[in-house]
Amino acid sequence: MDASAIGQVRRFNRTVTQRVGALDDAFLARDRPLGQARLLWEIGAEPTDVRELRARLDLDSGYFSRLLRALESDHLVAVAPSPDDARVRTVRLTKAGLDERTVLDQRSDDQAAAILEPLSPGQRARLVTAMAEVERLLLASMVRIEPLDPRHPNARRCIAAYYAELAERFRTGFDPSRSISAADDELTPPAGVLLVATLHGAPVGCGALKFHPGAPTEVKRMWVSPTVRGLGLGRRLLAELESTAAAAGAAALRLETNASLGEAIALYRSAGFHEVPAFNAEPYAHHWFEKRPIGSGM
Repeated sequence: MDASAIGQVRRFNRTVTQRVGALDDAFLARDRPLGQARLLWEIGAEPTDVRELRARLDLDSGYFSRLLRALESDHLVAVAPSPDDARVRTVRLTKAGLDERTVLDQRSDDQAAAILEPLSPGQRARLVTAMAEVERLLLASMVRIEPLDPRHPNARRCIAAYYAELAERFRTGFDPSRSISAADDELTPPAGVLLVATLHGAPVGCGALKFHPGAPTEVKRMWVSPTVRGLGLGRRLLAELESTAAAAGAAALRLETNASLGEAIALYRSAGFHEVPAFNAEPYAHHWFEKRPIGSGM
């Protein structure tokens, strides 16, 4: 990793934490630090699943519990079992908590205005544009890609979303039973692997491999949620799949795709895949691609 790039990131972090008041014990001139204020704001107006909230904030369980207890002791939040499942804890803002959140919202707006006010109109536009780009890139860096059992709920959500999008985008719709299979056992090692991408604990993308000893490995179930498109996740997933296939000894990758998926076709070509004659009877395919050797052109 480039040492100068690391140094710039550290300088940026120091400047931002100082400018937004992250170092203050009384964030936004209230009686609590930034961590408590952010948790209070993130809970929102409706009861929230405690586990989902912790995952969304990417917080250590011990630290998260301390923040939650501090807000409880100030009577700003109430924690209780979910009415739908007593095993699930939910947290909601009390009347005092809702009032405090309203104050935090207004003071956050005032702080943002104070950052922009000393700048010229041109500088403000540059800063806001730069902030949007930094936010986008930081989100991209927060996405995690890991192998996952295809029976896991996050995997199920990805595959269901993948099917739904194909059904919407394909001119003839999409029926998984008519397509070449990529069943759970085919995506479970050693037969294959499913990679799932998550952001704040929520599934936002997937990609899979089917291994065939002595033959090219198949790429299956490539999908990226519309909520994170533009972050380069499709290319990253494809690169992870290629690396996984190479580690398993694969010499080539194959995939097929539908003409309706123009962005996917462009991705495969830019990643070094070349169009080849049809190598299977996939009824929903119009284009067949192969990459040989793998490990190049990403």
